[in-house]
Amino acid sequence: MTEKVHPAEVADPPPTLLEVFRSLPLTDRLLPLMILITMVTGALIGNYVDAAPVAINRITLSDVSLPMFIGLLVMMYPVLCKVAYETVGSIVRRREFWYRFLFSFVANWVFSPLIMTGLAWATLPDLPGYRNGVILVGIARCIAMVFIWNDLAHGDRDYLALLVALNSVLQIALYAPLAIFYIRVLSPASNHTFELDYWTVCRSVLIFLGAPLVAAILTRLFIIYALRQRAWYERRFLPWISPLSLIGLLFTILVMFIAQGSNIVEQIGSVFRVCVPLLIYFPLVFFGTAFVGLRVFRFDYPQCVAQAFTAASSNFELAIGVAIATFGMDSNEALASVVGPLIEVPVLLCLVYVCLWLRPRFFNPQTDLPWPRQEKSNAILIESDDRKAETQ
Repeated sequence: MTEKVHPAEVADPPPTLLEVFRSLPLTDRLLPLMILITMVTGALIGNYVDAAPVAINRITLSDVSLPMFIGLLVMMYPVLCKVAYETVGSIVRRREFWYRFLFSFVANWVFSPLIMTGLAWATLPDLPGYRNGVILVGIARCIAMVFIWNDLAHGDRDYLALLVALNSVLQIALYAPLAIFYIRVLSPASNHTFELDYWTVCRSVLIFLGAPLVAAILTRLFIIYALRQRAWYERRFLPWISPLSLIGLLFTILVMFIAQGSNIVEQIGSVFRVCVPLLIYFPLVFFGTAFVGLRVFRFDYPQCVAQAFTAASSNFELAIGVAIATFGMDSNEALASVVGPLIEVPVLLCLVYVCLWLRPRFFNPQTDLPWPRQEKSNAILIESDDRKAETQ
């Protein structure tokens, strides 16, 4: 009897979603529950403590509350400290990076706004205020929370930092004309004359990305190169500050729900309708981008994850700031822009678990490169034959 030869590439059977969930650290497993508790707590405070929303919105920074900015700063700083900025030069010198950035540009600035606008018109044709708020969310490209999802899903941190930096520059140039086009040109029935100052966009990018980015770069350069303590920085400092990301995320969610909890409850019917295009948009853009990156560009797993989360995430700080500055704090546009991250956070968290579950099914665990279709088929057949032989 001829002995069957197993190829070296054949991996163990892919884990189930439950096995993936159980293999995660305790904080990652409890994150959905912690987010849910934070949302409920914030909504209760916003509804039953009248002074809380007033206090939250009393001091603003770029038309967004100062407590929210503090939460975002605490959330982003530890993740940005992990980025190896010294490798940026070698990455941008590669021709393949610019091909991938071109794909990212099309996904972020062409298809994503078009998809969100189409979904907003399809689901909210009779609610122009809420529709405009949803469109503002779709145009704003993410520069903050995407680092959290990318880190949880084991995406390429350095590659993501470059995508976010380039998107930030493009956001200054493109957000205002795209917002004016989609809202003033495509929504002529709106009751408001939509005008957007470029400084509003620049200020948001500089505050919400610039502040934590500069702090992280200075920290890394000072400890690693001035003090020559790379080992201490990587083994002691980074693990010590890492929990701050989770604290900042939960604090930001709490602030958002306190600030808008009463509005959400008072207009719950319209809020549910606003949720419909958002619930479709985030998974659609995520899986669409991941599919093209996998099948067309043959990205490895970390880069595919970074591309997908960058395209699907939104810069809700900018969208909220623009909606408030243009239409007012109590406007339907502002409420719709706040609903955006309230849907985005749980949906993208679920997509993190889905990524970890799909990873061994579409990528070789030994190389993180996409499975060649024939190789994957052979591996599945061999595993099936082995199981049959064991049962006999």
